[in-house]
Amino acid sequence: MIFQTLKPQVETIVNDTTKAVDERLLSICELLENHIDYYNWVGFYFKNGDKNELKLGPYVGEPTDHTIIPFGKGICGQVALSNENFVVPDVAAQDNYIACSITVKAEIVIPLFVNGENMGQIDIDSNTPDPFNKEDERFLEFVCEQVARII
Repeated sequence: MIFQTLKPQVETIVNDTTKAVDERLLSICELLENHIDYYNWVGFYFKNGDKNELKLGPYVGEPTDHTIIPFGKGICGQVALSNENFVVPDVAAQDNYIACSITVKAEIVIPLFVNGENMGQIDIDSNTPDPFNKEDERFLEFVCEQVARII
């Protein structure tokens, strides 16, 4: 499975202390977007200081206007409050979805915890309807655990 082959590559990127944290995060985004066909936008959002909002970090994919997302707004904002994975098989069926592109059909957001506190998340949009499964969730949880070590 592709996830098993990507795990060591994620670890290598995270452990490369010759690069700044944002460079490593961007490399992870590029790795995932390049190797998983249905990952069409991959990015990180992080808690914006003491504010109840998320700030866009490194990402790959179409540019987005959603650089700041208030807690509770959209899928990412909901995950900031719930501290739980959120898989959206059909974004058109979500009332609180923030549309980024008309091509996006599905989204998955996995929270990123540092010392038990939700500090951010990885957000993935797909142009494929209902592509995400439990394997995606477990893999992205692994990615977030690795990233938590460097932020």
